[in-house]
Amino acid sequence: MVDEQLRARGIHDRHVLRIMEAMPRHLFVDDTLAARAYSDHALPIGDEQTISQPYMVALMTQALDLTGNEKVLEIGTGSGYQTAILAELAERVFTIERIPAIAAAARERLTALGYTNVVFRCADGTLGWREMAPFDRILITAGAPRMPAFLEEQLRPGGIAVVPVGESENQSLVKATRTEDGLAQRVLCGCTFVPLIGREGWASGNVG
Repeated sequence: MVDEQLRARGIHDRHVLRIMEAMPRHLFVDDTLAARAYSDHALPIGDEQTISQPYMVALMTQALDLTGNEKVLEIGTGSGYQTAILAELAERVFTIERIPAIAAAARERLTALGYTNVVFRCADGTLGWREMAPFDRILITAGAPRMPAFLEEQLRPGGIAVVPVGESENQSLVKATRTEDGLAQRVLCGCTFVPLIGREGWASGNVG
C-alpha cells in the first residue's frame, strides 16, 4: 500500500509514510471487509459513512505539516483511522463525530489501541469546538458546501486547515492557512467525500 499507493503518487513526508506503514488499517473496518482494507478506495463503515482511501488520508495528513507539537481538531471521527494517524503525529487530537454509534465505536477502538491523547465529542462538527480553541491544525473529513465560518475564529494565526469544499458529491481539497488578511487558500486536488451534515454544512434533506 505505502509503496504503490502513497510513495508512487507523491506522498513524501517520511513520518506520514512511517505511521501509515505501521497502522493496522484492517482493524478499522468490519471483519468482512478486512481483506480489502489496504486497497486504493474508500470502504463503508455504516450509516452511509466511509473510511477514506489510504492515499487521501496520506495527502490530507501531509498537507497539515505536522511537527509533533500541534493541537489538532478533526471534524468527522468516522472509523477512527484518520484520528489514529493524527494522534501518532500530533501532541493532542480533539475529534468530533455527529453519529452516536460511529462515535462510540471509534472511541472503543482507539481506547483499545492505547491512544491517550485523543479527546472525543459527539456533536455537530460544523460548529467546531469553541471552548477548546484555538487549534494549530483543523482537518475536516467530509465535504463542506463552503469554507466553514468557524475556521477563522478557532484556527490559530498561522495555523493550517485542510477541508474538502464543493458540491455534495464532488469537491476540491483545499489547504487554508490563517493569515492577518484571512484564510489563504490553495487547492490540492479534486476529491469526493461524504457530505458534511450540520447547521453550517449540508442539511440532511438537501443532500443528493
